[in-house]
Amino acid sequence: MEQVNGDTLAAARKVVAVHINYPSRAAQRGRTPAQPSYFLKPSSSLAVSGSPVERPAGCELLGYEGEIALIIGKATRRVSMEDAWSHVAAVTASNDLGVYDLRWADKGSNLRSKGGDGFTPLGPALIPADAVDPANLRIRTWHNGQLVQDDTTEDLLFPFARLVADLSQLLTLEEGDIILTGTPAGASVAKPGDVLEVEVSAGDLTTGHLVTTVEQGTTAFAEFGAQPKVDDLQREEAYGSREAAGLPAPQPALSAELKAKLESVATATLSSQMRKRGLNNVSIDGLQATRPDRRVVGLARTLRYVPNREDLFKTHGGGFNAQKRAIDSVNEGEILVMEARGEKGTGTVGDILALRAQVRGAAAIITDGGVRDYTAVAGLEMPTYFANPHPAVLGRRHIPWDTDITIACGGATVQPGDIIVADSDGILVIPPAIAEELVADCIQQEKEETFIFEMVKQGNSVDGLYPMNSDWQAKYKEWAGSND
Repeated sequence: MEQVNGDTLAAARKVVAVHINYPSRAAQRGRTPAQPSYFLKPSSSLAVSGSPVERPAGCELLGYEGEIALIIGKATRRVSMEDAWSHVAAVTASNDLGVYDLRWADKGSNLRSKGGDGFTPLGPALIPADAVDPANLRIRTWHNGQLVQDDTTEDLLFPFARLVADLSQLLTLEEGDIILTGTPAGASVAKPGDVLEVEVSAGDLTTGHLVTTVEQGTTAFAEFGAQPKVDDLQREEAYGSREAAGLPAPQPALSAELKAKLESVATATLSSQMRKRGLNNVSIDGLQATRPDRRVVGLARTLRYVPNREDLFKTHGGGFNAQKRAIDSVNEGEILVMEARGEKGTGTVGDILALRAQVRGAAAIITDGGVRDYTAVAGLEMPTYFANPHPAVLGRRHIPWDTDITIACGGATVQPGDIIVADSDGILVIPPAIAEELVADCIQQEKEETFIFEMVKQGNSVDGLYPMNSDWQAKYKEWAGSND
């Protein structure tokens, strides 16, 4: 087989890389794109096997991503998916290297973070494309001899032929151009002195090991350009998890203890205690529940719909829109709250998306708009709170616009991270900063009300008892002491 050499690198006028393509990577990232998306890497980032790569001075997070590279064999423009593979000359191994320290300055372009010299090594051998089934390739990556990535192309989100055909709709893929086809789960961070190896194979055919050694850069970035900077979010993304990055597990904003306390007190008690604190506009009103027997407590995630405008629906309503992104990113125990402006003339969620939210562990969905497929939605274990059933599709009245912002729902303002308590008596929005103090006072209030109820049951008048005067307060303290 031919080897990747200087001529191979010189023939590449452009390098196109796919963001997410392997289901394992999508699961790790917590998002599954509906369509492929791309970024460009400069051809000057290409290197052959055995070339070192520099971790720039001042940078901490040099990420590696083993990938399968497609080498275009002839000019390709507006090719069909059926014919696309015939335009690929060869496949080889690649490593999509980049420094997370510069992502903040890229605004999504990845030029600074992934465009450095040597950041796209290829090789060592080229496997002829006509000798393999593109859905039956294997990719493996080793970090200092340890296997860290091992996946196949059998169930890619976007098969290789689709990538070639899709790109060719807009631009001409020229002979020698390179497409990096995404990385599976397991990508992580390399340090100076580390050795990275990537291999692509198909049965007995193999590219051999693409070898890259990491070196430490010594030339600092000049002050006239963006400086490297990282935070724990970038560390988590670079290493693949907080645990792998050596970061402590995030403390839940809603601890199990606080959640249990909130579940133990009535919404009426919570409402009265918030009213004492001057919070009178914290109830989501006018909704009904698919599961009125359930009581749910969780943190709010938010989704906002805007009124439909046909031209904007074309750009924001289709594909992996804000509605699908919100559903597909809601986490265990969270409550998705939707702003639909009280518009009842269409559905804002249906059975499939509601089921997806339930599968992801959502505690509930709350919308001040309509629900489609009501019978199926009502049959789910997860409660949905809604204005009314309606058979119309989303686009009749709404455009899914944005997520995780401050919204209005049922007359109440809801922010991401607010605590939602919902049951058959109503839905309350609790600012998390006051939750601990609030629930403590609620528990105290309900204990007092239990005493009052017992006293009334014994035949006592409510005069002076409800609320309690000083005499009854003294009796209550005695009762409370004996019932602790």
